[in-house]
Amino acid sequence: MNNPGVIWWPSPAKLNLFLHINGRYPNGYHQLQSLFQILDFGDELAFDINNSGNVVLEDPVAGVANEDNLIIKAALLLQRTLPNNPSKNLGCTIYLRKRLPMGGGIGGGSSNAATTLVVLNQLWGAGLSESELAKLGLTLGADVPIFIQGKTAFAEGVGEKLQPTELDTKTYLVLFPDCHISTADVFSLPKLPRDSAKINFSDYRFSDTRNDCQKLVCERYPNVAKALDWLLEYAPSRMTGTGACVFAVFESRQEALNVQALLPQGSNSFVANGVNTSPLHRQIQTQVN
Repeated sequence: MNNPGVIWWPSPAKLNLFLHINGRYPNGYHQLQSLFQILDFGDELAFDINNSGNVVLEDPVAGVANEDNLIIKAALLLQRTLPNNPSKNLGCTIYLRKRLPMGGGIGGGSSNAATTLVVLNQLWGAGLSESELAKLGLTLGADVPIFIQGKTAFAEGVGEKLQPTELDTKTYLVLFPDCHISTADVFSLPKLPRDSAKINFSDYRFSDTRNDCQKLVCERYPNVAKALDWLLEYAPSRMTGTGACVFAVFESRQEALNVQALLPQGSNSFVANGVNTSPLHRQIQTQVN
C-alpha cells in the first residue's frame, strides 16, 4: 500500500529463552514453563476501516488459504463480538508486510493475530479489555495472549499464564534455517521429554535452562542442527519454541552484527534487541490514546 498517511502497526517476534515441558493435561495439551522475550523486530500490519462488513487481506501469505490465516480469523472473531455493530457492517482491508518466517518458532502468525485484535479493538471501538482480548486470542493459539499483553513474561500452563517481568537488555542474532517445522508434529513425538521439574522464576538463569524440544528437532532437521552448531561457536545459543529458528545472545548490538557478517552467504537472519514492552503497545499509547 503506497498511501503515505497509512499507519503501520508492529507485529513483533518473540523468543522462547527456554522451554521446559513439565507434563500433560488430561486434554492432551502440554504443561509448559517458558520465558517469552519480545523483540523490536517483526512484521507490520495496516488496517483500512470501512462499512462493507467484509474482512479482506490484500497481501495473502503464500501457501496459506485465507480461511486458515490467523489475521483473517482474528478479525472475524472480533467482528462477531462487536457490541456496537448490530448491522454487522463494520469491515476492513488489511495490509501485511511479512518479514518473519512461517514455522520458525518466533510467533509470526500468533503475533499477526494479536496485532489484528489489539488494533481493531481500538479502530472498531469494540472496547474489550486486555483480558477479554487475551481470552479471544487463546482460542486462536497458545502464543497469542503473550503478544496481546505485550510484555516480556514468564509463562506457565500451556503458555497462557503470564507473569510480566523486566529483563536486562540483550541483543539477539536470530538465524532461520530453510525448513518449516510443525509445532503439532513436535509435540506428538513419543520421545519428547515431558517430565522436566518446575522452576521458580526467581531462580532463572539462561545457562541453567534448556529447550526440551531442541534435541529431537535437531536429530530430525539437519539444517537446524547445523545452524545451531554454527552459532554456538560465537555465543550462548538455543533453538526457540519448536523451531526452526535458533538464536545467539549478545551483550551489545555491535557484537551481534559482527557475527552476523560472518554468516555463510545466503543465510537468512536478523539482529534484534530484546524489549520489555512490545513496540505495538508503545505505538498504541502514542497514536490512539
